[in-house]
Amino acid sequence: MATEYSARSRRTALGAVLAGAAVGAASLFGPAAPASAGVNWDAVARCESGGNWKINTGNGYYGGLQFSRATWNGYGGKKYAARADLASRSEQIAVAEKVRRGQGIGAWPVCGKKGGSASAATRSERATTKAAPKRAATRKAAPERATTTVAPQPSSGAGTYLVRRGDTLSEIAVTQRVDGGWRALHERNRAVVGDDPGLIFPGQRLRLR
Repeated sequence: MATEYSARSRRTALGAVLAGAAVGAASLFGPAAPASAGVNWDAVARCESGGNWKINTGNGYYGGLQFSRATWNGYGGKKYAARADLASRSEQIAVAEKVRRGQGIGAWPVCGKKGGSASAATRSERATTKAAPKRAATRKAAPERATTTVAPQPSSGAGTYLVRRGDTLSEIAVTQRVDGGWRALHERNRAVVGDDPGLIFPGQRLRLR
């Protein structure tokens, strides 16, 4: 009986030690961080800023995810740094998650689509590709252009770029090194592109600078 009691006591003591260790670890490291909702923020940053989390071009948007100061401050970023470009990648993502919960991924109207799953991105690209020829065909059939022959023009040169199938403003801004990114490119070409920066068509000529 004494032997059985001693073994039971040792098991009880060992259980208490393990439970205490678990509580101590939880106190030391804190609760596990909640899982992300599946947004690939690195992909969004590559689209917004070429993946440069410290970028500041002077266009009023800062960091890899191009926060305005109002958005950064409004969603708690000021506790990390005065501007997003002065905060770390993880701190910018923490604020981005708050913005996403408050406004949806549409807060990044062009590049937010890059943060979804690969299948969703593929479907979006296919839909855009299908829509582009239809718009181009409609413009080509316009009466005032029916008897006009336009010579082929180079895709870029003299500070301009000719939109090709599959292009996006964000990719053009990155490859052509446009200061201010896609937002500046859109503002510069709003008369050509229209109000929706996510909808451009082959044949449109954009001013890069």
